[in-house]
Amino acid sequence: MLRSFRIARCTSLLQAIRRQSAASARTLAPVPGLDLSETKLRRAIFYVPCSEERKIQKSLHSPADCIMYDLEDGVSLNRKSLARSLVTGALSGPQTRELGVRINSIGSGLEADDLAAILRCARLDVIMVPKVETPGDIRYVASLVDKLAPESKVKIIAGIETALGVVNVRDIALADKRVDALLFAAEDYCADTGITRTKGRQELYFARSVVATTARAYKLQAIDMVTMDFRDMDVLREESREGAEMGFTGKQVIHPAQVDIVQECFAPSSETVAKAWRIVDGYQRHYKLGKGAFDLDGKAIDMPVVKWAYRVLHRAELAGVDGTKIGE
Repeated sequence: MLRSFRIARCTSLLQAIRRQSAASARTLAPVPGLDLSETKLRRAIFYVPCSEERKIQKSLHSPADCIMYDLEDGVSLNRKSLARSLVTGALSGPQTRELGVRINSIGSGLEADDLAAILRCARLDVIMVPKVETPGDIRYVASLVDKLAPESKVKIIAGIETALGVVNVRDIALADKRVDALLFAAEDYCADTGITRTKGRQELYFARSVVATTARAYKLQAIDMVTMDFRDMDVLREESREGAEMGFTGKQVIHPAQVDIVQECFAPSSETVAKAWRIVDGYQRHYKLGKGAFDLDGKAIDMPVVKWAYRVLHRAELAGVDGTKIGE
């Protein structure tokens, strides 16, 4: 018999699990250790150079989950002051999506002026700190937030871009409560380590895995590297899918044409949503029958798979993925 389940039903089930009310506890099967704390997606973080007003204006219409105004690599040294003035204007208008700023690295001599400028802006949601190597880099930024904008709810993304950053990534993740994500930058990492970046990317698997795993361990988002060849959409799609499979929750983009593909690859497909719902539905039914693990399409389904299914549905809810018809 066929039944049609819309994702709205998945959503209501997830909401009931999250509320953990007495009523839901009586009617829904418990999922021990389930973490559905993520409330905002950062599938694509789109870098916009702050020294070009035309690009800033165009970015206001981007569908990217996060617009990251760049004061660092995208701005020449003789235009840093101009970029600061332009970014404060960009952060003053109404916007529905997340807005952030990538400041210059700690120790560059530019970071204090960057922070003094942007922390006055009410629409600043997140600060990306590049080339973080020690927890002290994060604590420095946090101390200026406390001093200049003590009421701010701004988050921090820590950029892991060197060998020392990879070695210290755990301490960096735990440096301050504002740290919300870890980000891996391949070009700077290769320059620091002497690694040659190849099309196969195997030389980057270790560092990327360390960043993604550490982020997951401390309930942070994990943002993958830029695809530098922004004209090759096939490579972009391949890298994006690989990143999602490695546990990254999003990816950095440098061109508007990259945004849609990245956001598609870091959201569950309709087919994955359908599979996840069948697992959740089967778990709920078998729990009422007093059964733990159960069979679905010839495969054993146990608690780790059930948790995976709930997480898929949660991300689908946040991404607005449509539901599908599923058979039973």
